[in-house]
Amino acid sequence: MLRFKNLGSGSTGNATVVEARDGGRPNRLLIDCGLGPRTLATRLGLAGLDMADIDAIFVTHEHSDHIGSACKIALRHRIPLWMSHGTHQAIGAPDLGDLLHIARDGDAVDLGALQFRPFTVPHDAREPLQLRLSDGAACLGVLTDLGHATPHVLAQLAGCRAMLLECNHDPELLAASAYPYFLKRRVGGTHGHLANPLAAGIATALAAQGLQQIVAAHLSRQNNRPDLALAALAGAAGCGGLALGVADPVTGTDWIQV
Repeated sequence: MLRFKNLGSGSTGNATVVEARDGGRPNRLLIDCGLGPRTLATRLGLAGLDMADIDAIFVTHEHSDHIGSACKIALRHRIPLWMSHGTHQAIGAPDLGDLLHIARDGDAVDLGALQFRPFTVPHDAREPLQLRLSDGAACLGVLTDLGHATPHVLAQLAGCRAMLLECNHDPELLAASAYPYFLKRRVGGTHGHLANPLAAGIATALAAQGLQQIVAAHLSRQNNRPDLALAALAGAAGCGGLALGVADPVTGTDWIQV
């Protein structure tokens, strides 16, 4: 059994719990830790969990809304922390002792009932990684914080049944926003964040390979709206039958079965 729950998604902080169970005790991975310790504890509590229930933390890249309190929490609770070498260097190479595990593109990691495989993405960070996760029967893709989907990205996500997929901005809202030009260029660039039409293109490519469910994530509060993101995904070719949802910046999602 594979399921996930987003605890919050957006520039105010990102965190997602993925859980797999194979008869015994479930294994759980916390993906990103962009929330403060108290906020994270509260949201885990609402999910019926606490930090003792987390087997490992994976940080996708060094931006503060993703790495946040990850190092502090890992050290305080003695939780293994995975990140790329580039991410570790970008945050100043803190001494995490035996808790630090270096993740690399394509190297699978086994957490018991849960396995995950990182892959590189084009984003304006030192060595950003996103994830494909599996319980051996079903696969979940987590894809946020990238400017476009390369063939490598699409290949890593082929056959996923569900996805947490970035729908960061609507191009027209971004163009008309009060953002300065340099920021508009960064967000909308090939190493920035996914626009709704690009997310819809990813959905089209993967719908033909078994994708059944998408949760739109990392929506910009200034430059997107849930209805625009959902309309783009629903209107994508071959995606009419997909189950669609949106991760709220504060409340995230309910537990979702993959």
